[in-house]
Amino acid sequence: MHKFFVEKNQIQDNNIYISGKDLIHIKNVLRLKPADKIEISCGGTNYLAEIIEFSKENIITRIINSSIGNRESSIEITLYQGLAKGSKMDLIIQKCVEIGVKDFYAIETDRAVVKITDKKKEDTKIQRWQSIAEEAAKQSKRDYIPKIKGIISFNEMIDILKEEKNIIVPYENEENLSIKDGLKAVEGNKINLIIGPEGGFENNEIKSLENIGASIVTLGHRILRTETAGLVSSTIILYELGDLGVI
Repeated sequence: MHKFFVEKNQIQDNNIYISGKDLIHIKNVLRLKPADKIEISCGGTNYLAEIIEFSKENIITRIINSSIGNRESSIEITLYQGLAKGSKMDLIIQKCVEIGVKDFYAIETDRAVVKITDKKKEDTKIQRWQSIAEEAAKQSKRDYIPKIKGIISFNEMIDILKEEKNIIVPYENEENLSIKDGLKAVEGNKINLIIGPEGGFENNEIKSLENIGASIVTLGHRILRTETAGLVSSTIILYELGDLGVI
């Protein structure tokens, strides 16, 4: 069954109104008809709804039943991802949304190949990534669309994380502390995962992360690409803390 997300103001009485790009997708791509049923999420509540009517502005659906969503992880991972070139960021966001990452920041680091200095280009990239996150959330039947919170500098990230706990940083030069052992010190359910760009972290950046209490960990003997490291690390975290592979 196809899934869509709406805002609270789109729900009125026993009806949900769908507009914008979802209207076009339902009507012209999926070619759904009145009496077809769809799933709609809003604020963690899932609705089973039946299409009643099409108009130029809206699709009107009738709520059949509702339930509290149960597809979101109790482990809330915020991924701070070093900027990667080309379509790699698209892939990172898509796959990490699918497995359950909650929110994202893109990070400009010393070795990042990509540098964004134009505000308009930055806004365009964030909009694109947010759209990818929404589509991945629909495909994986999540109850929440992860947020792309912005493109920030390394120092801005450090300021955000100064008062945070559970900061996990996979690093290719770490040889002693495995990510599994690093997770044993986790307190609570919020994890801050920091992934370097294609060129990796500078030594001074790792030192700055250590100074705010980050756990610098290894993912094993093989060096992973930046577009692989976030997905693998998130998967390990969710599995080790009891979210993946359990019902």
